[in-house]
Parts: sequence; structure tokens; C-alpha cells
Amino acid sequence: MAQMINLTLKVWRQDHVNDKGRFEEYRANNIDTAMSFLEMLDVVNERLEKDGKAPIAFDHDCREGICGQCGAVINGKAHGPDKGTPLCQLHMRRFRDGQTLIIEPWRTKGFPILRDLVVDRSAFDRIVAAGGYVTVRTGQAPEAATILVPRDDAEVAFEAAACIGCGACVAACPNASAMLFVGAKMSQFSHLPQGQPERHRRAINMVRQMDAEGFGNCTNHYLCEAACPANISVEHIAQMNRDYLRAVLKSKPA
Repeated sequence: MAQMINLTLKVWRQDHVNDKGRFEEYRANNIDTAMSFLEMLDVVNERLEKDGKAPIAFDHDCREGICGQCGAVINGKAHGPDKGTPLCQLHMRRFRDGQTLIIEPWRTKGFPILRDLVVDRSAFDRIVAAGGYVTVRTGQAPEAATILVPRDDAEVAFEAAACIGCGACVAACPNASAMLFVGAKMSQFSHLPQGQPERHRRAINMVRQMDAEGFGNCTNHYLCEAACPANISVEHIAQMNRDYLRAVLKSKPA
């Protein structure tokens, strides 16, 4: 049997990137607890449109926890209260009847707010692009068994590659650091044979681009790891720092 709850939403509304922005309050009544958080916003938007008001803009795409497009801060927590859960997979049964939810976008210099809960995360694209390419054979794929990868290295690379680039790590960090994201994107290659030829150049270029985008440094708060929906470990930050240090030392003349 469906359970219904009533909520008060305090949502950040911002018409454009240069708008000052403000919180607006809405009632979300008769919300089915089986809904996802984004489905709840869909219902609220339908009601706003029926009243002739502008719907709440928010990012979304696959709604399966894969694409990394969704994201908002709910009562001070990136992606909401559930660990290892993106916003699109957060269900309304996690909230209680009569609760007030304060819903905000990611807030950092590196992610300018475009409208309401929508932010520009193209800085992440530029950081990845700065890493360049990975040297691999083109044409017919080689036999998989011809490139031996130790099991431990493969597992670390696979964990790093699970990063969906949502930006929750940046939103959760008091320094607005992107080092968990950058560390994961570097680590997924640095643990594989195919990633070795450009390893040092990749480390220098990605870290320099991260700094140029205005993200802060890591001071070991571990909030990035706590907020990450893919449960990416801060060990990848340590690996990034080691790779960067080796790259800088190697680039200096003897």
C-alpha cells in the first residue's frame, strides 16, 4: 500500500548566471514514498506549471545512477542523506512526513550556477581533456590475454573508473577541491599498462588545469569520499599526489 507524505521545500531559484538568486518555498503534498527524489521534483513542477509558474530547473539524464548529471545539496548534504546514492536513486521514503527540505545547487567557483539547481560542470571536461590521450593500438583489438594486468591493479583501476563525474566531491568539500575526481580519472589509467606512456605528462597537465579552473586543495576532511555516490576512495588522491610529484621531479633538469 502506498504511503503518502507532505513536505515543505525551500528551493534555490536563480534565473541566470548573473542573477543574485533566492530561496522560494513550496508545498509538496501527497508525495508517494516510492518515488525517487527527481520524480518528486517532476510532480512539483507539474503543479507549478498548472499554476502558471516557472518549473524548477534541475539536471538529469539516465536516472539510473550512471550518467552523473543529477546533483543537488539537500539539507546540507550533497546528493542527500544516503551514502553511496546519487540524487536520482534517492527515494522519498528516506524522508518523514512534515519535514522541511532545503534544496540547493552545487556551490563553487568551478561550477557556475546557470539556473536554479543547474550548474556548469564543463570544468571537469576541460580537466579530462587536459589529460590527453592514452597510447593504444588502433584497428583490430588485440587478444585480451596478451596484456597481463595484475588483479590488484585491475581492481583499483576499475574502482577509479566508476567515478561518474557528478561533482558531489567538490560540493561537499569546504575547500571546493576537485582532487577526488581528478585523482580517480588519473588513477584509472595509471594502474594499467596502456596508461604508462603518458602517465607523467597526464599528471602535470590535469593538475595544472584543475588549479586553473579555480578548485581548492585537499586538506583531508574526507567529506568528498563520504559524499561520493560511487564510493571512490581518497586513496586515489594520494596516488595522484605521488604521480604529480614524480612527474615534476622527472621534468626538472639534472
